[in-house]
Amino acid sequence: MQLVFHESKHHLQSLMTDPHECPASSLKVFGQPLILRNIQRVLNILDIDTIILPEEYYTAVKLIENSFPSLLVDQFSNDKFDRNDDRILPLYQYLLNRKEPCKGAMFKVPLNTFIHCHTNGQGTGHETSITIDSINYPWDFLRVIQKVLYDSIRYTTISPKSSIAKSSIIDGPCIIEDDVVIDDFCKIKGPTYIGKGSFVGMSSLIRSSMLGEKTSIGFNCEIARTYLAGYDIMAHQNVILDSIIGKDVWFGGYSGTANVLLNNQNVKYEVNGNLYDTGTKHFGAVVGNNCAIGASVITLPGRQVPSNSTIQAGTIFGKKS
Repeated sequence: MQLVFHESKHHLQSLMTDPHECPASSLKVFGQPLILRNIQRVLNILDIDTIILPEEYYTAVKLIENSFPSLLVDQFSNDKFDRNDDRILPLYQYLLNRKEPCKGAMFKVPLNTFIHCHTNGQGTGHETSITIDSINYPWDFLRVIQKVLYDSIRYTTISPKSSIAKSSIIDGPCIIEDDVVIDDFCKIKGPTYIGKGSFVGMSSLIRSSMLGEKTSIGFNCEIARTYLAGYDIMAHQNVILDSIIGKDVWFGGYSGTANVLLNNQNVKYEVNGNLYDTGTKHFGAVVGNNCAIGASVITLPGRQVPSNSTIQAGTIFGKKS
C-alpha cells in the first residue's frame, strides 16, 4: 500500500528558510520531525510500503529514507498530481469507514497535517481511532501543540542525565530530556516538554510549552503556551507568551511578545496583506528562523517576524508610525 503526501496550502512561510523544506519536515514534535511522526502513526494501522511526496521536498525524502529504510520513497510533480483521482482514497475517508483496504491501495493526506492516535485505554497500545488536524495557519500549529502536550504527557519523566536544582519545582506532568539543566528557584509547570541539552536559568517559569533541543532560557524569564523550535537563546527577563519561535532565534534582555489586545477582541494576523481572525484572544508572535531580537523589544499581538530578520533594541514591533 502507498501513502501519498500531497501539497497543501499553508501560511507558515515566515518560519521557513529553505524552499525545499515544508512545515511537516522542519517543525518537530517531541524532538521528531512532524512528517516522521505522522508516518509512524499511519504505519500503526496500515501496512504501508511506499511513501510518495512532491518532488521539491527532497529534505523530507532524506528524512524518511534515513528513518524508515524499509520503505520505498518516491516523488511526483505537483502539476501532474490529480487530487480527484478516485483510485487514491483520502486517508480520513478510510479512517471514517474502516473498511478493509485492498492490496496495493493508495491513500492520500495533505502534507501539512498532524495525525493523532488514540488508544483503547486498556494499556495494550492498540490504536482504536485516528484524527487528522490541518495546519494551515500558525495558530493551527500552536493549537495542535497544546493538544498534543495535554494528550501525550500524562506523567513526569525526567532523564537521569539531567540536572535539576533542589530549589526548583517540577509541577508535572513534564518530559525533561537528557542533559537538561534547570537552575535554582525555577518552576516547570506541565504539561511541558524540554528537549535535550536545554538550559533554564534561575527563577524562570516555564508552563504548557514545548522547548526544542539546546534551547537556553536566561534569568527570570516566563515562557507560556509557546513552541520553541530549538537552539534558541532568551537572554534574561523575557516574557514569551502564546508564540511560535523558530530555530536559532536570539532574544535580548527585557524583550517579550504581547499576547492580548487592549480591546479584548480576537487577535488578527496578516497574510498577504489581508487580516485573518485567529479565533482566539490570546496569540503572540510568529518569529522565523535565524532572527535576532534586540533588548527591550516588544512584539505586538499577531505579528510575524520573517526568517533572518534583525529588530533593533527598544523597538515596538508592529506599531504603525
